[in-house]
Amino acid sequence: MAENLKSAIDEGAAKNKAATDRAAGVAKDAADTMRAGAEQARDTFSEKIIDPAKRAGEAMKESGGKIAEGGATIGKTMIDQAEQNAREAFAAMREAASAKDLTQVMKIQSEYLREQSRRSMSQAREIGEMIMKFGKEAVAPLRGSGPQ
Repeated sequence: MAENLKSAIDEGAAKNKAATDRAAGVAKDAADTMRAGAEQARDTFSEKIIDPAKRAGEAMKESGGKIAEGGATIGKTMIDQAEQNAREAFAAMREAASAKDLTQVMKIQSEYLREQSRRSMSQAREIGEMIMKFGKEAVAPLRGSGPQ
């Protein structure tokens, strides 16, 4: 009877060990599946959220740099234009000051105004073209393409 009891205990222990091993295997498989799912979720999150956000941030930074660069260039051009306009105005005033009569002053003034009008239109067109060019260059990084 003692031997039967020992045999029954050994058999029960073996069955218990086998059941524990199966349960440990199932738990390990479940943990591995969860780990793989978490890694896949992390990779997907990185691919769908983090990477596009980084690219958008870089594009915005590049776009901001182009806006600043364009603004500086436009500002310099406007100062150059104002300087040219002032030189032309002073030249016309000098010429009018040396005029012999009112008719000559009126002619000088008329020529100056006609030329200034032409120059203003040309300068406005130049600034407009620069704004369009810099605008396209500034928006290009946000669209994911280079300047066109």
